Amino acid sequence: MFDTFVPSVRCINICKSFPIHRGVRSVLNNVNFTVEKGQKLGIMGRNGAGKSTLIKIIGGVEFATSGSVERNMSVSWPLAFGGAFQGSLSGLDNLRFICRIYGLDYSNTRAYVDDFAQLGRQFAEPVKTYSSGMRARLAFALSIVIEFDCYLIDEVIMVGDARFLQKCQDELFQKRAERSLIIVSHDMGFIREHCNVGALLHDTHFKICENVADAIEQYEAL
Repeated sequence: MFDTFVPSVRCINICKSFPIHRGVRSVLNNVNFTVEKGQKLGIMGRNGAGKSTLIKIIGGVEFATSGSVERNMSVSWPLAFGGAFQGSLSGLDNLRFICRIYGLDYSNTRAYVDDFAQLGRQFAEPVKTYSSGMRARLAFALSIVIEFDCYLIDEVIMVGDARFLQKCQDELFQKRAERSLIIVSHDMGFIREHCNVGALLHDTHFKICENVADAIEQYEAL
């Protein structure tokens, strides 16, 4: 009998350290976990615990010092991450480049992103002239227009006015309810509402908890 293939994202012995003035600072130490299709993992930790670093490693934006990430389903870059933008190009030119990479129809994609991000005339201006909020809106719209199996969500996407936030929540948690999510946050209410698996990242170590409520309880105890 053959095992049934289950699409997943798997972190294997992920370690990450950064050079500092005297030696190195370890952020992640032998992080191991698997997220299968449809699972929604919420990772909690204090500011500076390494949550955003872990998300960037899973998304391929940053490299681990050691260890590996196995991706057996398509994985987004961290939502609202604008680090891949070419600042001297306009938002439209960056959009055109992404359409070529992912084989998207430019006209349809432009119409969607234009309506979602609502940048107006600024869409045709260089990205380096955008405010941080404008960059986040453009990056989120570009992230969501591509259909991934697993979305990576950093709490920093929660920017903008209430109307834009509601649009983001509808796209992620309603229209894509069957997709996998990996969310990093220290907002316990956000984790409780959107996740079915909970984990803690504390003092460089990663721990999967029995359930989301247990993860929140242990986080509060910190």
